[in-house]
Amino acid sequence: MPKITLDKERVLKIIGKKLDDNQLKHHLGYLGTDVEAVTKESIEVEIFPNRPDLLSEEGLGRALRSFTGKEKGLRKYSAKKSNYKVIIDKSVKKVRPYTACAVVKGLELDEKKIEDIIEIQEKLHITYGRNRKKCAIGVYPLENISFPITYKALPREQVLFRPLGSDKKLTGKQILELHEKGKEYAYLLEKEKEYPLFIDGKGSIMSMPPIINSEETGKVSLKTKDVFVECSGHDFRVLSKALNMVVTALSDMGGVVHEVKLVNENKKTPEFNPEEVFVRKNYVEKLIGLSLSDNEIIGSLEKMGFGVSKKKDGFLVIIPCYRSDILHEADIVEDISIGFGYDKIQENNVRPETPGEESFKEVVKGKLRELMLGHGLLEARNYYLANYSFQKKYFPKDVVKIKNALSEEYDSLRFNILGSLLKTLKVNKHHDYPQAFFEIGKVFSKKGSEETGVKEEEALGVVFCGDNSNFTLAKQHLDSVFSLLGLEYDLVGGEDAFMMKGRCGIVKFKGKVVGFVGELSPVVLYDIGLEVPVSGFEIVIDGLFESF
Repeated sequence: MPKITLDKERVLKIIGKKLDDNQLKHHLGYLGTDVEAVTKESIEVEIFPNRPDLLSEEGLGRALRSFTGKEKGLRKYSAKKSNYKVIIDKSVKKVRPYTACAVVKGLELDEKKIEDIIEIQEKLHITYGRNRKKCAIGVYPLENISFPITYKALPREQVLFRPLGSDKKLTGKQILELHEKGKEYAYLLEKEKEYPLFIDGKGSIMSMPPIINSEETGKVSLKTKDVFVECSGHDFRVLSKALNMVVTALSDMGGVVHEVKLVNENKKTPEFNPEEVFVRKNYVEKLIGLSLSDNEIIGSLEKMGFGVSKKKDGFLVIIPCYRSDILHEADIVEDISIGFGYDKIQENNVRPETPGEESFKEVVKGKLRELMLGHGLLEARNYYLANYSFQKKYFPKDVVKIKNALSEEYDSLRFNILGSLLKTLKVNKHHDYPQAFFEIGKVFSKKGSEETGVKEEEALGVVFCGDNSNFTLAKQHLDSVFSLLGLEYDLVGGEDAFMMKGRCGIVKFKGKVVGFVGELSPVVLYDIGLEVPVSGFEIVIDGLFESF
């Protein structure tokens, strides 16, 4: 967790209310901070990663001002219309495709405030920006730059400017090799043939995100009154939230925010329009374990800085534009608990009516595991993640892709277990045949009726690899599974994307499809890199439990 030292006098001034040290510690503890020390001059705290909006005197003071009742409810911000433009060139799409920008005017800066601006940037880089990979932030003195600004990528050998802290101009490659910040963050650009740049209206390079600003155009000083702020990265929503955190803090310092038009993106930033979430009252009471009145819920939300209005069966909650941690109803309920006061929630010791025991489902899974091991199969444990392109080729409608995946190899949830087991066979090609593996685990598919839009199920997958791996071998083991469970299934003709046409069947239980069995398609085996016949089956275990 990032540790910050705040000016106590400034924080109390923002709150607008006298608080002694014990009161400060009490309130700070509830707001998602770990208080290190409160001295005469400073407040030392660690901020939990889910509240990056608290990483400044302005952010923390704003939250405490609301929490202490000085100014409850939604804090509104606005941006003045302007003619400032940033042109987004298509060349950045392959490198760092998005940016969100703003201009803030009328700042009265001193050394401490400049340090605070740098501190906000760096702490957001580390936490919310994931060390600048998701988000990098740049702040520039407006007096040194001309509009329109262009955000574009150039071949690295054409990049030449004087980075912050350097006494001479360096190429893009030299910056990564020689500059302190370049060496620290080189991994973010070193594989790219082109580097992203912000270039002002006079053709001066302002910065090479996410690495470093220019010494000539990117250094804020005591004479700076107006600043240009940009955030760059791979997810516009992340950038928009990061920009809001920075410019709302600058606004609370006394600055006036002006919008910037993003040419070719048809957007204007910053976007201060708050998001709305409907929260069910029965859901609130279920999670907290208390029966709260409407006024208690509304008061708790306003204390945490939310806007709220009563609706039928619940509340419409308006989320502040700088909050990035509200992803679900449950996050709202957590803030209701904080606003209401954990110390008001009485402990209720409930004596369990029954002793703990292994669930029936786990017992059955254990029996299936014993059966497979008894047949001489080896158990595999694979990741729940898989390659999207490979899965999409065979299951075009139902594969769940992961947003902002860290690797193309694992950028989706696995649709079935057989795909994972084929990878297991691939990494064991150097061992003798025959080989046989099984796995019991979760599979995922798109399901609109689920709360998350994703359906999770437990499945059993089995593969046999060798010269005698055929339909008969796979069906014999499938028969043994149903025999163990004391159930009967129907095998009907049909095709599965993984299976060889004419050498497979669809497994039905009480009229519902629960799996498939057969010999795997040579096309699939070729894609994986296997040269030996493979057969197997897969059944969804969850589909069988309704019979017990």
